[in-house]
Amino acid sequence: MEHFLSVEDLRVHFKTADGIVKATDGLSYTLDRGQTLGIVGESGSGKSVSSSAIMGLHAGTTAQISGSVWFDGVDLLTLSQAEMRKLRGKEIAMIFQDPLSALHPYYSVGKQIAEAYRVHNSVTKKQARTKVIEMLELVGIPQPDRRFDGYPHEYSGGMRQRAMIAMALINDPSLVIADEPTTALDVTVQAQILDLLQNLQKEFNTAIIMITHDLGVIAEMADDALVMYAGRAVEYGPVSEVLTHPEMPYTWGLLSSVPDVTADTDARMVPIPGNPPSLLNQPPGCAFHPRCVHSSKVPGDLCRTTLPELLEGPRGGGHLTRCHLADPEQIYETQVIPEIAPMQAEER
Repeated sequence: MEHFLSVEDLRVHFKTADGIVKATDGLSYTLDRGQTLGIVGESGSGKSVSSSAIMGLHAGTTAQISGSVWFDGVDLLTLSQAEMRKLRGKEIAMIFQDPLSALHPYYSVGKQIAEAYRVHNSVTKKQARTKVIEMLELVGIPQPDRRFDGYPHEYSGGMRQRAMIAMALINDPSLVIADEPTTALDVTVQAQILDLLQNLQKEFNTAIIMITHDLGVIAEMADDALVMYAGRAVEYGPVSEVLTHPEMPYTWGLLSSVPDVTADTDARMVPIPGNPPSLLNQPPGCAFHPRCVHSSKVPGDLCRTTLPELLEGPRGGGHLTRCHLADPEQIYETQVIPEIAPMQAEER
């Protein structure tokens, strides 16, 4: 079956004075309409860079991009900038992490959203204003007709994020990339934003790529989960499998770093030792091996010399893992890892 979005062996490398930065190195995944892919990993793992490549936002930089990004039967990496501009904002939209930086401070929020609408639709300013007010009301902004003329600094953090969602969805895009849309928001507003995205997805059958550090968001929002480390996918599969039967020590580390509200109050979180590697000079073999406490369980020196392939694990079901461990399930059973519960509305 042909997938709506299919990323194949995507590589995004940047030329610098010190060498080549391999920000994304051989990334592959698929996404269908109405589905959500959650991408998780530490800062610098390549999450945002890979998504910016889908949007065509690396034009004019030193980026060297290869691979393919098939979107509704078209390879986006073969399109010109003019062709990408026709798609960007209309068929593919992005919700940025910091709306205060993404919105222009000198123009009203309503005018900025109206401009995004008029670029792709032959409508008058009055018609665009009416459409924007309808969209602001849809995303839950009170008094949308008055807020149309408000400036970004006059909006609260949650309202700015809602405005960014309105801008992203005003042209009914079939793919939305949400780059950590709830990072700077309090828990209550986070819950409201996630509910909003889920409701709009149901209404428009939108495909969503959700980039986040929050595994609770992934548990609630995503159908599939992709764990990235040092520019590569290290675990990928159905979210229920990845979060309940993880097979990669890095994923175990992410899960064990999450606070468990049901645990002993004196219990300590177990952080991943060390720091992510430099993307300029990655360690040979498995990039995670300098931080992995289980590398000694692999015979020989495979972890230090050979990069493991992303292969289906013993449980099958499309659950892929990049690891040399022969029996990760047995080792995982000995780990003290809290259960990651979805941020369900009634629990928020």
